[in-house]
Amino acid sequence: MKRKFVLIGTLAFTLLRSQAQVKDSTFKRNDIKKTDIELLYNHYVQDGNNSAVTGGIGTEKLVVYSPALKINHKSKRNTYSVIAGADIISSASTDNIDFIVSSASRRDARTYANIGFGRDVMKQRANLHLGTGLSIESDYFSIPVTFGGNYTTKSKMRTYFFDIQMYFDDLRWGRINEDLYKPTRLVYPAELRYKEWYNIYRRQSYNFKLGLQQIINKRNILGVYPELTYQKGLLATPFHRIYYTDGSVGVENFPDQRLKAILGLKLNSFVRKRIILKNRLDLYSDNFGVRGIAIENETAIKLTPLFVLTPSVRLSLQQGSKYFKPYLQHQPDEQFVTSDFDLSDIQTMQFGLSMRYISGKNINKSIVFNEMLFQYLYYYRSNQLNAHIISIVMKGSRLKKSKRRNNS
Repeated sequence: MKRKFVLIGTLAFTLLRSQAQVKDSTFKRNDIKKTDIELLYNHYVQDGNNSAVTGGIGTEKLVVYSPALKINHKSKRNTYSVIAGADIISSASTDNIDFIVSSASRRDARTYANIGFGRDVMKQRANLHLGTGLSIESDYFSIPVTFGGNYTTKSKMRTYFFDIQMYFDDLRWGRINEDLYKPTRLVYPAELRYKEWYNIYRRQSYNFKLGLQQIINKRNILGVYPELTYQKGLLATPFHRIYYTDGSVGVENFPDQRLKAILGLKLNSFVRKRIILKNRLDLYSDNFGVRGIAIENETAIKLTPLFVLTPSVRLSLQQGSKYFKPYLQHQPDEQFVTSDFDLSDIQTMQFGLSMRYISGKNINKSIVFNEMLFQYLYYYRSNQLNAHIISIVMKGSRLKKSKRRNNS
């Protein structure tokens, strides 16, 4: 439950590139150093009645406040990136998964920071980037390592991408609690702490992404994005309860390895001068028995040179895992079990609307206010879970010319 919002609330890194040269009789060129700054805020509200913390029943009420700051600095061929933020969580089930005596309104927090470095190569037709960072909360610590790149052909009609993402997680509790500043133990449900249910506490995830983007003609761009994810270690969530048919209680359990394959297809079409259709199809499958398909459309409508309105819709169908059964449906002799409805037979709908204001106006000689984005999303799942997501993004830039003298 505490992990669901992270993929929604956390925005992806983007390395931005820009370079300009000015020649005159005195100076060889002016290299423009550009620093892009983004302020982000996400507000996520969720409700439902199938909490995995309480065995597939019970409230899933959750509120997450997510401020973040992103900085990208471009100097010549190099790009330096920093992102830092927090997810402040208020959950009705926090009391069930924490060693600290708390109320239903008790708050938890996830804090994260990442740094990245990118470099243009091959006469700026290619870019390589790498990054690392950390993410921490009371019962979770993760170190990501990323490496990737892209290459655009000389004709500029085709671009290739690749990304390798690795995550090294420690699921023990005790890092940021009073008098405890090191991990001590896994968090089990309060009534099940009479024994150790797992003999491991680490998880590793390896994600391999490829991409090809092809300009078909003046109006259409096609993208193909295959992806492979491999996980090993403790893949279950220790504080997720399982209620068996005989009335006994246990904890969620999965195999210690998971393999997932995804194929994404994107088609961007310029329908008219002011309308762009962004269509996406995703197919995915894993060795837990999960199969799924999702279709998505975003329609960007340029109302004026400064305002862009973008309605969106996403629909998905999922076949559930062979390890999933609802509350009181698991047999006591089953080895791998879960009552987490994320892995059930579900259908989802997501509707959204965003308003983008593009300014580009100078606040002073070196600071530019680029744009502001407001977005609202509504998410609904066939087991009655629903969520509202509000995002606000403000972007600005600072430009600085670095003059180099001509020594000739």
